[in-house]
Amino acid sequence: MTWYRLFLAILCPYLIGSIPFGYFVIRWMKGKDIRTIGSGRTGGTNAIRAGGSGAGILTGASDILKGVLALMLAWAIAGKTPLTDVLAGIAVVVGHNWSVFMGFRGGAGTTPNIGASIAIWPVSAIWLLPMLPFGLNVIRYASLTSLAIAAMIPIGLAVRATLGLGPWLDVLYGGLTALTVVWALRPNIKRLINGTEPRAPKLLSQ
Repeated sequence: MTWYRLFLAILCPYLIGSIPFGYFVIRWMKGKDIRTIGSGRTGGTNAIRAGGSGAGILTGASDILKGVLALMLAWAIAGKTPLTDVLAGIAVVVGHNWSVFMGFRGGAGTTPNIGASIAIWPVSAIWLLPMLPFGLNVIRYASLTSLAIAAMIPIGLAVRATLGLGPWLDVLYGGLTALTVVWALRPNIKRLINGTEPRAPKLLSQ
């Protein structure tokens, strides 16, 4: 694998991750700037706050899809290898969280991380996708749900590797993206500890 293919396998997923679907959805549906509403993030939870459940579902689905597409594009560029999984998976989450198009602002990385994980191991959709409505409607803390999903991904990939169904290097992708999500959610973690974290809006309640 040549160096420029590796570079493109990082750059292209980062740029795909940087596409701020939440910003466009809320601008289109409500004529507002999502960065001025709620948490200021461009992810699905804040899209629900800004535009209702429909906006949140559209944003979340788009962000999951960009995680899938980022991995597929990286594989087309650099080959479907565990190293490509790691590089592209981290890049799409970093792009979502620190978008070059949004002044290096964005979301928390949960939905593109789910998309990348599903691309790497499609079976993981069975438990990752239901966590989103469960988190919003039952746990009621989007940040806690994001942290739980971030932890489930490397655990799931480790179980997969233990069973001989996939490479151990993919676990590195899960671990590094989990750290990326934790870093993005530092203020939320402090509020969870202090008991001041606001509850998430319920899905399909608006």
